[in-house]
Amino acid sequence: MGGVLIGLAVIGVVIAVGYIAARCGLGGEPTVSALTRTAFFITNPVLLFTVVLDSDLTVVFSAYVPLALITAAATALLYVAASRLWFRRPLAETAIGAMASSYVNANNIGIPITLYALGDATPVAPVLLVQLLLFAPLVLTLLDLSEAGRFSPRLLLTQPFRNPMIIASLLGVVLAALNVKLPDPVMAPLVLLGGAAVPVVLLAFGMSLHGSRMLQSGGHTAEILTATALKSAVMPLVAFVVGRFLFDLEPHMLLGVVLMAALPSAQNVFLFAGKYGRGVAVARETILLSTAAAAPALILIVWLLAA
Repeated sequence: MGGVLIGLAVIGVVIAVGYIAARCGLGGEPTVSALTRTAFFITNPVLLFTVVLDSDLTVVFSAYVPLALITAAATALLYVAASRLWFRRPLAETAIGAMASSYVNANNIGIPITLYALGDATPVAPVLLVQLLLFAPLVLTLLDLSEAGRFSPRLLLTQPFRNPMIIASLLGVVLAALNVKLPDPVMAPLVLLGGAAVPVVLLAFGMSLHGSRMLQSGGHTAEILTATALKSAVMPLVAFVVGRFLFDLEPHMLLGVVLMAALPSAQNVFLFAGKYGRGVAVARETILLSTAAAAPALILIVWLLAA
């Protein structure tokens, strides 16, 4: 199970570096805020642009994309229902919780894990496209609307054209569809900047853990545990049921789909929460708990479905 463990260990080491830096006085709230804003406005948009630009858009028509969409939407809606019935949190906090329960760490962990288990990373691109082009814009729109404090059709329609990550993703789709290849002197600095996106967010995440106590985050314990359970247990089960009985996938494809659904929550959830200052505790602790739960879950899935 080396590929599974290595993918998780790499992320854990960088988070630990951020935590140690904060303990040594090298990173506090101002540093976390600066790193979060840097990732939101610079490094993440560049990374998303390069990832989408290099994607094969024909995957949109494969079974992976509708299955990824159904799985994530069903899991997110379960959280929304729980929030509506029990937590009764505002729109922004509900959006962050729903994202934490259904938005997977496809890029950082998904690639090494699928390469180990399947021999290729084909299932990663469809999940990335669904998350980048559908779920992230939706959550960002809800957060912007919540921040504005009022519903405005104009704000709803123009929001995708004012957010740097959405703009970068859409631009990447357009260029990929036109089969545009940027020259190396243009791509080199973009690749360099995009390469900083993941470590910047992970460092900020690790720094934010200093001084916080797990499940003692101002009355959010039920939300954190619900989001973690949905992400770590319910989402893989939904993926299996939908893939097996609705799409009738062959075993190799089914394994890829379930592995992607079992990945922990992505650091982008914390990035969005930190940028808007909403649902930060739920995002941070769901990511941490789901990452801890991912190793046994992924190993169990490989053992059961790859046998």
